[in-house]
Amino acid sequence: MKRTLLCTLALIAIIGCSPASRSPDAIRQDTAAATATATKDAKALAQGVFDGLKEKGPLNINRATEDQLETLPGINAATAHRIIAARPFSDSRDLLKRHVVSKAEYDRIAGKIVAK
Repeated sequence: MKRTLLCTLALIAIIGCSPASRSPDAIRQDTAAATATATKDAKALAQGVFDGLKEKGPLNINRATEDQLETLPGINAATAHRIIAARPFSDSRDLLKRHVVSKAEYDRIAGKIVAK
């Protein structure tokens, strides 16, 4: 008798602690929400990768903004302003020819710029 009562109480405790079964509709709704979130995140990730790849090319010194020029190594706001003021350039070496930047500054950025 004690065993039966103990087993019954144990069974009730196990059933009471187990998660309630969910309806198929609730599972479908949760799956749809998770899929929508994953799709949105995947699109944002793909756009970030695309933007990152697009920006890896050389910077056009005839069209770059001051902020973009400042991303070049050793180029500060004053130098970026001088570059913009001296536009247009037919060749990136015009930066040296016109004394817009020093030889050392040009050597640091030469592979990262173009003049189009």
